[in-house]
Amino acid sequence: MPAPSPKKPTSRKPSLPAVQPFELRPSSIQGRGAFATRSIKKGERIIEYLGERISQEEADERYDDSAMARHHTFLFSVDDDTVIDAAREGNDARFINHSCAPNCQAFLEDERIYIYALRDIAVGEELSYDYGYERTEDMGPEEEALYVCRCGAPNCRGTILAPLKKEEPKKKASAKKSSKKTSSSKKKSSKKAPSKAGSKRASTARSGRGGKGRTRSARG
Repeated sequence: MPAPSPKKPTSRKPSLPAVQPFELRPSSIQGRGAFATRSIKKGERIIEYLGERISQEEADERYDDSAMARHHTFLFSVDDDTVIDAAREGNDARFINHSCAPNCQAFLEDERIYIYALRDIAVGEELSYDYGYERTEDMGPEEEALYVCRCGAPNCRGTILAPLKKEEPKKKASAKKSSKKTSSSKKKSSKKAPSKAGSKRASTARSGRGGKGRTRSARG
């Protein structure tokens, strides 16, 4: 969703608020949106994204993006096999709209999806997170029009599809010749440096048969 951090917002697992900190109202972004009814602190767990858990194959059978005038589903991938369909058995989390400059982020924790505040959110402010729908290589202007974004942010990319991946520039070969090396420096070690264990990004968006880019992504 924005260039979201792969790190969880907190090392502890906070409980959900006793009273839902937002209400649903008409949104200038899309349909109904979620608006804060109290101040929400950065890092606060706001709500769990609920819905019927189905397979990727069943999600493909239920929804055909190519037949839609404009993309509109509430699918959220949990892993390669499981999708949450909030259109069935869902809660108010499904009404949190997309924004290219979001104030919230979705995180995957123990196979469950929670929405957290990325920053302090004021009363009356609309909650949003970057859907980051998976973008495949064959997607072009036609698909971007199907997945159009109207968040109005200064940095709006015009689509709820994930940003295009930037190709890493190729390193230019150095034209400078190195000075004479000793015989010991010419020897190449056969040992490989161990890879560093880093934080794992849980990109859960996955395109299914006939359903490219249709599922949202969370970070674990």
